[in-house]
Amino acid sequence: MAEQATAQIGVTGLAVMGRNLARNLARNGFAVTVHNRSPERTRSLVAEHGDEGTFVPSESLADFVGSLERPRAVIVMVKAGAPTDAVIDELVPLLEEGDIVVDCGNAHFADTRRREEALREHGLHFVGTGVSGGEEGALLGPSIMPGGSAESYRKLGPIFERIAAQVEGEPCCRHIGPDGAGHFVKMVHNGIEYADMQLIAEAYDLLRAGLSASPAEIAEIFREWNGGELGSFLIEITADVLGHTDAATGQAFVDVVLDQAEQKGTGRWTVQSALDLGIPITGIAEATFARSLSGHADQREAARRVFADAGDEWQVDDREAFVEDVRRALLASKIVAYAQGFDHIRAGSREYDWDIDLGGTATIWRGGCIIRAGFLDRIREAYDAEPDLSTLLVAPWFAERVSDGVPAWRRVVADAARAGVPAPAFGSSLAYFDALRSQRLPAALIQGLRDNFGAHTYHRVDRDGSFHTLWAGDRSEVEA
Repeated sequence: MAEQATAQIGVTGLAVMGRNLARNLARNGFAVTVHNRSPERTRSLVAEHGDEGTFVPSESLADFVGSLERPRAVIVMVKAGAPTDAVIDELVPLLEEGDIVVDCGNAHFADTRRREEALREHGLHFVGTGVSGGEEGALLGPSIMPGGSAESYRKLGPIFERIAAQVEGEPCCRHIGPDGAGHFVKMVHNGIEYADMQLIAEAYDLLRAGLSASPAEIAEIFREWNGGELGSFLIEITADVLGHTDAATGQAFVDVVLDQAEQKGTGRWTVQSALDLGIPITGIAEATFARSLSGHADQREAARRVFADAGDEWQVDDREAFVEDVRRALLASKIVAYAQGFDHIRAGSREYDWDIDLGGTATIWRGGCIIRAGFLDRIREAYDAEPDLSTLLVAPWFAERVSDGVPAWRRVVADAARAGVPAPAFGSSLAYFDALRSQRLPAALIQGLRDNFGAHTYHRVDRDGSFHTLWAGDRSEVEA
């Protein structure tokens, strides 16, 4: 057992993410106590990386807790769901009032709210914390999104802000809001990530189909795009992946990878939450469904056999013009994805009384995280200038890019439809844009139909109140 409390923070759960986060803490001058259910992982971490800083190895949770300075801060890095609950249940009897339990896994925000309430009854702080950046980010500087109490952030803030990515002297970490706010924002971040990747994949597919270009040639297009308004981590690594050659076959790497995308659930959570809140995140939903569809191999094979020739032959006459059209369509669609994501965050903030700073959220996504992009500075500026902005699409910089891209956007979606090249996220994003800007939507007919079959009532454009038409009677209108 540790003779005295010597560590400033602890990490239990030393798989790759936990291991790298512990190393990041140690490298930044913090004494870190480390623990894993399998002691071999604890020993190997200290043996391989003990020269990077101060590690205090513990083979039991009791030793682990005993080695921490008060108020104790414990980071839990285990699989979301039941495993997290199991670790918390073991920790709670060992902790004292004022101690802090931090969940840095990809937990569902509703679970975080439940855990925060339960631990509060024990006098403990529970801090659901989104961490983005993958294995490399955890080690070198991630984007960190802590929720929980303001009091807990006074202890954690200086630690997290030091180990987070830094952009222009600012840490990519800030207190998001109470209880589940941190994990909620991380969930929406992942939803935007789903949309961003799907849009990039569709752009690649369109370029390949329209130009008959090789992956290596398309990699060069993405490298060029990364130097402009599309500049982002995902665009950068797209060029890297498309330019990679498979050593075993000599083929383009992307051509030997099975075309069935996997998902860990955060995209699905995002869509489910948006439905609960009544927020139309159509591009993010399409991206989530596109991943799901890719995995239905039997259905895809059956449809391919029956409908192999359902598309028209595609011949692009002006290569440069087409590449520019796809670039503009991609930029406009990405703006829609981010706009929908920030709408979702605002709705969650209002529903759960979190008071999330949207501009501040954009700030901490500028470095370390997967969706870091050049135009996040523009998002921050937009919300700083108008905190109650109705939609990011109407902020001047974004409105100008979308307006300039509309003709290209329409051409790309129409060309894809004619050629039978699936572009669901492009098409959904364009339809969302058109719905937002429409003077009148066909929802009026839907309301009439609902009233006809179910007496659900409707509102009129010319006077206040709710009304119902006596469809089965004389069709007169009555106030509901």
